[in-house]
Amino acid sequence: MGATAGVVWGRAEQQDFRSRVRGTLLGAAVGDALGAPVDRMTGDEIREACGPDGVVDLVAAYGRRGAVTHLTQLALFSVDGLIRAQVRRDTGAWHPPTDLHRAYLRWATTQRDWGPDERRAEDGWLAREEWLYARRDPTRALLMGLGDQRMGTLEAPKNPDAAGPEAVARSAPFGLLVGWEPQLVVQLAVECAAQTHGHPTACLAAGGYAAVVHALLRGEALEGAVQRALALLAARVGHDPVSDALRLALGAVRQGMPGPAVVEELGGGGESAQVLGAAVYCALVAEDVRHGLRLAVNHGGPSAATGVLTGGLLGALHGETALPPGWLVELEGRPTILELADDFAMEMTQGPALHNPAGASPGWLSRYPRA
Repeated sequence: MGATAGVVWGRAEQQDFRSRVRGTLLGAAVGDALGAPVDRMTGDEIREACGPDGVVDLVAAYGRRGAVTHLTQLALFSVDGLIRAQVRRDTGAWHPPTDLHRAYLRWATTQRDWGPDERRAEDGWLAREEWLYARRDPTRALLMGLGDQRMGTLEAPKNPDAAGPEAVARSAPFGLLVGWEPQLVVQLAVECAAQTHGHPTACLAAGGYAAVVHALLRGEALEGAVQRALALLAARVGHDPVSDALRLALGAVRQGMPGPAVVEELGGGGESAQVLGAAVYCALVAEDVRHGLRLAVNHGGPSAATGVLTGGLLGALHGETALPPGWLVELEGRPTILELADDFAMEMTQGPALHNPAGASPGWLSRYPRA
């Protein structure tokens, strides 16, 4: 697997890219925090718990407002794995799925250990962030898929019947690889999904989501980004469930006022393609980020995953300054997310100044070891 370089980064381009990287990661995390307290409640249960308008603001989950779930945790380890892959490329060891698998195993360790005290230096800085050791209802497919050292592949996937949205929800970072050709972004997302969710629909939904984010980062409007993803998916065997879900989302935009019933019809089944379609719909009809995220979580279904995907899309489209500041200030782990986002943006835009085959910044290698 390779990538194309050739992106020329002026100062304005670097600033815009960093804003969109921050927006993608923070937006997804805010969507997670908004949806987590009502995840998989029915619409009636949400209104009973939160009032007649449902979720309109952050609500406490896991003992605090702004708490995130395992979906955000794993997305952050996706970013960490991508940076580590770039650093390891200097050694001639260039296989990003393996580097992502190592990152996901580092996350899996956080779910077994009490805290970061025993982590090795080669685990890097993210694995030593204490707040990431909170266990936030990870699914059986995730724990089983990462329960041993064997890496799932497309030929021998882990959990071949798992079609839930968890792998899709950690795939936005692949779309941030703006220097890669789109088909390689899709391939990486698909291969990494198979490490925990081996059902073809889950893998292709992850690829489709990454493709949409990638097109947004390259300046496409959202509908155009979805159309580009559909074109990329059309070349892949078994794409119909994902392509159909995206087309249903595009069609639903033109069918009356947006509301929870439409979102539930699109995504209430809870499988990866359905949740992706619901999130695309919410992002397309959103008047602003706040409106889109409220729509994404106020339905009977996987509110956290729908919020994550919707927030990632809106953040990628509009950048960090479009996110509601009142929600950001209460977001769990915000300093870590910002630090990781900025490191990713620095790696993508200025990587050769940080490390190359002839040498590397000691500080950068301490943060992202080649081991």
